[in-house]
Formats: sequence, C-alpha cells, structure tokens
Amino acid sequence: MSVKDEIYERLSAAFNPSALEVVDDSESHRGHAGYQEGGESHFNVRIRAEAFDKMSRIARHRAVHNALGKELVGRIHALALDISA
Repeated sequence: MSVKDEIYERLSAAFNPSALEVVDDSESHRGHAGYQEGGESHFNVRIRAEAFDKMSRIARHRAVHNALGKELVGRIHALALDISA
C-alpha cells in the first residue's frame, strides 16, 4: 500500500471526514532535503471533520499525527495540513 493510501485510510477511520484530500507533492521537491526517488516523502492533506470542531489548531495537528501513528509519520519528510471542522 502506498503512503498516500495509508494516510487516507488512517484519517478516514479516525475522523470520518466530510472531505479528505491527500496529495503526494514529492516531485515538486526534487533536489531538496528529504526528497526520495519515487516520491512518498512530501504530502499535502486537506481534511474537514466535525471531530475538530472544538479543538485548537495545535490540538487538531496533534490529533492527526496521533491518528497516523509514529511509524507512518516517521516515513514522511514533510506533511502540510489544512484542517477544519
């Protein structure tokens, strides 16, 4: 399973989002720190879920990182998050 698919599945299971988009943006970082041949190093995630309604921005980011898990987050060089309720 690709890292993109793992991110999508874990966030879907954890938050039942009304909208979720995971984009592998690795190719646009070719030649920069953390780039890996074949991609799967830089991601942009846009997620909308009621679960984030009463959370602060920091709490939302922590919740996403917890849902992804240390092992998966450790394989990602950059993760840009756009999170809202």
